[in-house]
Amino acid sequence: MSDFSALQHEADGLSAGLPPLMVEADHLASSVSLGVHGRRRAGIGESFWQFRRYSHTDPSSAIDWRQSAKSQHIFVREREWEAAQTVWFWRDASANMNFKSGSISKRARADLLLLSLASLLVRGGERVGFIGMDGAAAASRLALTRIGRALFATSAAALPPDMNFARGNELVWFSDFLDDGVPEAMVKLSRRGVTGHLVRIIDPAEEDFPYSGRTRFESPRGETDEIFGRAERVRSQYRARFAAHGEEIATEASRLGWTCTTHRTDHAAQRTLIALHAAIGGT
Repeated sequence: MSDFSALQHEADGLSAGLPPLMVEADHLASSVSLGVHGRRRAGIGESFWQFRRYSHTDPSSAIDWRQSAKSQHIFVREREWEAAQTVWFWRDASANMNFKSGSISKRARADLLLLSLASLLVRGGERVGFIGMDGAAAASRLALTRIGRALFATSAAALPPDMNFARGNELVWFSDFLDDGVPEAMVKLSRRGVTGHLVRIIDPAEEDFPYSGRTRFESPRGETDEIFGRAERVRSQYRARFAAHGEEIATEASRLGWTCTTHRTDHAAQRTLIALHAAIGGT
């Protein structure tokens, strides 16, 4: 069996248990218009970026004679750098992510967005990988199926495990970010030169707190529970605290030079996917 056939066989085997999710992710990715995934830096590529004045360090072959003929100065045509980058993914696997007040859990929506974004990046020639998955990050269908397989691995970890990232790697982290260790983990990753993109997945009931009357709230981990005789009495206080927590996460991300995107599971996934692609550097 050739190397290509072996890889194709492995990809087929890995994706065998994931067809519904993979098909949905591919469909969502296809609905987003994708151009070349340039990073708006001068370098080797095909996409025109800008004209600039000629420098003595530039080779004569870089001169754009047509543009130069329009002026008294000599201009060089710069192209956008389109070298492949590596984007790693992590999805919170804690019990919190299983919560749903409607038909879609936070975990299910995170998985869909993650695979759709990975598919978009692969189409743009970028390498993708999931922290802890088998195999290396790659710009291939095989990498996507390995990521899909890793999403269903037995794990309850909320925070990404330690990993030797190469400087300049990017991390897209899907979670509700309710774990106390999130700020510390963000700082550690940033010190390693990782650029991060947080995707805060929330259920509408978590933000709106629509409960009233006698209501019992249970911890997703089954550790504690609380009963309120009239839940509506704490609604305003709860909403303020929930909003403040989200602002704290976004502020810390901004301080580190990261981005933070919030997505509600009752909203369409496409808009968030477009925003994430743009945050990573898509055009």
